[in-house]
Amino acid sequence: MRRLVTLMIGIVALAGIAEAQAPARGKAADDKNQPVTVDADRMERYGKESLVVFTGNVVARQNNSVQYADRMEVYLDEKGDRILRTISTGTVKIITRDCRTGTARRAEYYDMEQRVVLIGNARVWQDENVVSGDTITIFLSQDRSVVQAGRQERVKAVFFPRDEKRDGASGAKPVAATCQN
Repeated sequence: MRRLVTLMIGIVALAGIAEAQAPARGKAADDKNQPVTVDADRMERYGKESLVVFTGNVVARQNNSVQYADRMEVYLDEKGDRILRTISTGTVKIITRDCRTGTARRAEYYDMEQRVVLIGNARVWQDENVVSGDTITIFLSQDRSVVQAGRQERVKAVFFPRDEKRDGASGAKPVAATCQN
């Protein structure tokens, strides 16, 4: 029988970063204070390197966002109480709480820059809208993305117009759906 290891890591936002964040980023700051739960077949901790490695059917969750991978390396600060970056490899799949899904061969997350990089056959979609390329860089705090082509293929994007009758004729922006991850 497979042994699952669960690690709860409390993420503490630095006060200076929280104060510098714009009101639109308030939810991102709240997310950083939520615990991260990681389930995997195996966990190894390397204290001197401030590194925790999860392997085998890795599932990481935080505030209704979930990430799946074959392997995840979690790099912590010197005290071991804050995630600085993560590197996930294998069959990587990320589902955000607003129902966006991304896949790639590798995903890198950098906490200080609030940046996610999907590398290798990267694809992000929501509903029927889809963007793909070799690398997709998502700047979380800026609500900005950069998609780069690979040597063999160009960037591809398909966007469907919204049905105003379905979304409401009032002109108000529809509220983003929340996924149950």
